[in-house]
Amino acid sequence: MAEAERVIGTPDVDDEAAATAEEPKGKRKIVALFVVAVLAYLLDIGSKTLVVAKLEHHEPFALVGNVLQFEVIRNAGAAFGFGEAYTVVFTCIAAAVIVVIARLSRKLHSLPWAIALGLLLGGAFGNLTDRIFRSPGLFHGAVVDFIAPAHFAIFNLADSAICCGGVLIVILSFRGLDPDGTVHKD
Repeated sequence: MAEAERVIGTPDVDDEAAATAEEPKGKRKIVALFVVAVLAYLLDIGSKTLVVAKLEHHEPFALVGNVLQFEVIRNAGAAFGFGEAYTVVFTCIAAAVIVVIARLSRKLHSLPWAIALGLLLGGAFGNLTDRIFRSPGLFHGAVVDFIAPAHFAIFNLADSAICCGGVLIVILSFRGLDPDGTVHKD
């Protein structure tokens, strides 16, 4: 009889316990997202600061012969140097990515998605920081790229984080795992 008298939409004691048990689980995933993002950001900014201070205006530094070098360049464009005249557009895109990830994080209950989105967020913030604060000026800054594998584009740790996060998102999507933790088998 008590069940029939219950107002629709009000939780049982069991529903409240389940909701309380799930709440910290979701918060832990948000914390994981931001921890990964902060680590990716700090590694990127720290590496760029060190490289600019020690290697800019010097000959490339060989790490593994001609296979892998550190060579500092300033990239005003997107990946592979495309779109150098559109720095402001890339700044807006990076800002939009950050907003989308922040909004998505409210429904985040999957640790793999938290890691993937954290990598994207940290990388986007790293390159956005360059675009806002580096020369030639506010919102026109050039991103510092320095990792130079043979026969490939020069990139930085933010680019690596963005690519790894993107690949992880593709894998999670193909496996049917959603950011809210549900799994689809179709």
